[in-house]
Amino acid sequence: MAPRHGFRTRRLAALSTLVCAAALALAASAAAGPSAGGEWIVFGATPSGATVSQLFRIRPSGTGLQQLTHGPYASLAANFSPDGKRLAFARIGVGIFTMNVDGSRLHRLTTGVRDSFPTWSPDGKQLAFVRLHGAQWSVYVMPSAGGPQRRLSQAPPAGRPSWTPAGLLIPSGGDLLRIDPASGHVQKYYGADIDAVWGMNTAAVSPDSSTVTYVGARPPEPGDKECGDGLEQGPCQRFALYVEKILTKAPKPRRVSADVGPATFSPDGKQIVYPAHNGLVVRLLASGKSTTIPTGKAFPTVAAPPAWQPR
Repeated sequence: MAPRHGFRTRRLAALSTLVCAAALALAASAAAGPSAGGEWIVFGATPSGATVSQLFRIRPSGTGLQQLTHGPYASLAANFSPDGKRLAFARIGVGIFTMNVDGSRLHRLTTGVRDSFPTWSPDGKQLAFVRLHGAQWSVYVMPSAGGPQRRLSQAPPAGRPSWTPAGLLIPSGGDLLRIDPASGHVQKYYGADIDAVWGMNTAAVSPDSSTVTYVGARPPEPGDKECGDGLEQGPCQRFALYVEKILTKAPKPRRVSADVGPATFSPDGKQIVYPAHNGLVVRLLASGKSTTIPTGKAFPTVAAPPAWQPR
């Protein structure tokens, strides 16, 4: 009986250890909170030894770095479809394209050499983008599978558009506007304070349309005399990343970080990701805590925000 009792004791001890381990794992998972969602972050970067930027993808964990586009033309301004299965992006000098998240099934949609900043409608059936019309950047809408491209003639000159469940939003004249996706008629002025020069093409809106982020000018460094020609040395233009809650009564931009690239929001809106120091920085908006995702020999560019895959 003694051996049987000893065996049963050891088996109960082992079972107790497994139960405790499972409980600890569940507790750790609960403490970590819900995932931000999205398996991939897609960003523009210049590969080592190359001269033009291409699109890359990487997991938020820092694994799986992969180049998605190739060729002599720069690719940037990626935007995920609502189901997270397709990407729309601009190929400078060529037009707007779509492709699968792994870079397959590349499909050209437009031939405008300066078409840029595509964004999907919430139902995934349409794309909005900007195209130079005369001397101004105008908003156009087209079917996401390809087809006629229609200019929204009533929309004011626009920067990078965002199409959220709240509507089609454009930065224009230093503000954020909601426009009618059928005509371009302005439906709402948010009273935002977006840099009217530098922020137009770097603006990104949170999934719930409550917050906007952009790159804008910041005050020069004290004593800076590095820029200028000849005897006219003076301060250099300096930039910073800003975040602004636009649904408050008095929106006020908050500086996040100096001298970094434009950001985009995580699918849950609680984090932003932006290029800095040869990597991508993921920052929690509530606490300001940040982590850096190294991107190896892919050097992120600052021409457009990254894209974070929806859940």
